[in-house]
Amino acid sequence: MRSLLENAAQRAIHYLETVNDRPVAPDAASIADVSAFDTKLPQSPTNPHDALALLDRVGSPGSMAMTGGRFFGFVIGGTLPATVASNWLTTAWDQNTGLYNVTPVVAQIEQTALRWLLELLELPDGCGGAFVTGATVANMCGLAAARHAVLARVGWNVESDGLFGAPPITVICSDEAHPSVTKS
Repeated sequence: MRSLLENAAQRAIHYLETVNDRPVAPDAASIADVSAFDTKLPQSPTNPHDALALLDRVGSPGSMAMTGGRFFGFVIGGTLPATVASNWLTTAWDQNTGLYNVTPVVAQIEQTALRWLLELLELPDGCGGAFVTGATVANMCGLAAARHAVLARVGWNVESDGLFGAPPITVICSDEAHPSVTKS
């Protein structure tokens, strides 16, 4: 186990140390090489060192350099040594953050981060929030909150009255909206 994790760490460190020396987008050959992952279902376990080597040899050059400071394709964020190290440790914890009693440490960290975010944004006392799993749930929550506010302005309580018979709502968004908006 130790040698595999150390191997992964060394490969990740090398990737991060060299990401700014390569083009942001993978070249055509590297993109073509990712077909190496399109194999038949293995009939026996794969040596984890071999799997890791393949992932690095083919996957690293075939990846978009999103972690570097030159990627402007999406709002994804950059990789910092502290974020990578924290991710490695919390991945090893393998916690499901759904319930406080099952994962008290993760629940506490999320509560603290949320409090910090509210303070950073200087939101008034009594404001709350939550972390979501990604863009789809974030957009769904935002649309639900907006629906609640819009219907409340016309005297409709969606929580007690439901949506059947509610006044219609028009949602306006650009053609470039994230697909999760229309999905939500």
